[in-house]
Amino acid sequence: MEMMDQRQWLSWLIRVRIVIITFLLGIELTIQQVARLQNLTVVQVPMDYFLAVLVFWCVLDLIHHILLKLHLDATQQAYIQMILDTSMVTLVVYLTGGLDSYFYFLYPLTILMGSIILSRGGAFLIASLCFIQAGVILELPYYNIIPAYALTQPDLKSLQINIAANLVAFLAVAHLASKLAVILRKTGVELEDKKGELEDLQALNQDILESMRGGLITTDLAGQIILLNSPGADILGLPFSSLKGKNIETIFPQVMAGGQPDLSKARQEICYTGAGREEKFLGLSVSPLSRNGETVGYVYGFQDVTPIKKLEREVQLKDRMAAIGRMAAAIAHEIRNPLASIAGSVKLFSGMAVLNSDQQRLIGIVLKESERLNAIITDFLLYSREKTYRFEPVNVVEILEETLTLFKNRPQFEGRYRIEKKLPAEPVLSFVDADRMRQVFWNIGDNAVKAMPRGGTLSVEVTTAEEHLQILFRDTGSGMSPRQVEKLFEPFQSSFEGGTGLGLAIVYQIIQAHKGTIHAESTGNGTVFRIVLPSLHHSPEREVLTAKVHGEFTSGR
Repeated sequence: MEMMDQRQWLSWLIRVRIVIITFLLGIELTIQQVARLQNLTVVQVPMDYFLAVLVFWCVLDLIHHILLKLHLDATQQAYIQMILDTSMVTLVVYLTGGLDSYFYFLYPLTILMGSIILSRGGAFLIASLCFIQAGVILELPYYNIIPAYALTQPDLKSLQINIAANLVAFLAVAHLASKLAVILRKTGVELEDKKGELEDLQALNQDILESMRGGLITTDLAGQIILLNSPGADILGLPFSSLKGKNIETIFPQVMAGGQPDLSKARQEICYTGAGREEKFLGLSVSPLSRNGETVGYVYGFQDVTPIKKLEREVQLKDRMAAIGRMAAAIAHEIRNPLASIAGSVKLFSGMAVLNSDQQRLIGIVLKESERLNAIITDFLLYSREKTYRFEPVNVVEILEETLTLFKNRPQFEGRYRIEKKLPAEPVLSFVDADRMRQVFWNIGDNAVKAMPRGGTLSVEVTTAEEHLQILFRDTGSGMSPRQVEKLFEPFQSSFEGGTGLGLAIVYQIIQAHKGTIHAESTGNGTVFRIVLPSLHHSPEREVLTAKVHGEFTSGR
């Protein structure tokens, strides 16, 4: 319990004082009523004076309340309130019979309150005032200076004994109460210190949990979730409030065996689908939560390893692409010359012999397929050959505008397609090979059009950050499956009829050479290609270079 300061004690005393006054009035009225009905002999209290004292006491209490709200010196107010209380208690005791009063206990109660609110010296001051005032209301009626309301009048010796007893009793109460108050205050200070240390420890523990890079979940033995840190909530995409009290199986059903977590594996990787249907790979470990050597729950630590998995896939993709490139180069050289000989021989044969229409059609098919195979071999060589780049500071927006202008004037558009552009007005600079970057934009746009055979919209957007720029291509096609997305940039993975499957593989090579990244995401309503390239800050002293459009671009997913 938090210790109250002096001002809080005074506020509490003001409320308690009203309760005591009400209690005194109720008790006295009850005593008078019962005595009247039962013909009992009791002190005849002058009710007019008694009620006037209680009303005046209430008024003083209201004044105390107002003064406390004014934030005046709390110690001065405490002394004033306690001194006035001793006076009001004396009047109440005097009007209700002095030594015969039922309310003589108010004196020790006042001293006790003084010991709590005031200092040790203040407690003895209140005890002394109570002794003096109690002695006055006992001696003045004895000498007939003021009216006596007691049932009996003691002799002088009894009176002296009572006064002496009051002195001893009041001082004893002041001594014991003040000593207890000192102990209470000391204990309160120690408790506040311990509470502060505990709060600091709790804050440190909370800071440690919130500063972790990974997620942390604690459960009881039944698997009910007790705690989830903020990084964990971010990874899961769910707030702690929606998971508190739920079973861990609702999040990680893969780690449970027979209703209990599988502790045999130090670490495992699981696939997690968040609230937004986003698939993530999590590295998860489970350990018992022990208290005093007894297992009371389980701790689940997990990290989002999706970027690492993507990096692993990219490394595997690079390795496969390098191997395929070497193989393609070797095959192309071995096949191209025989293929040229076969095509030449067939063409020569068709001019020497008289062929009917079916034979002419077959000769045409052979020549057409020879040309197609030669085109594929050319793409093989383009993919496998080591490329040279001429990097220059270029306005990427201008390259994109030029490529899209050529693109939308292709005969294939025929009014079925629409291009939406969201490009910044100011130059967006990057250190790139302009011709290679046009090839990238052309190939991605060509794939987008092929993914929308019935027409649709191609959206192109460029955004900039402090060190990178981002180019987005969105189509409204049928999208792709997760397996197609995973293998999209591998050679020979075309999903279009007649495609070689090298277009996006070459795009991937070019982006990698520019120290950028490219990713594809299937949204269900199409596909998004996201290109990220290093950006250059625009400098008026540096000339922005662009290159002319030339050559054909390899395409095909």
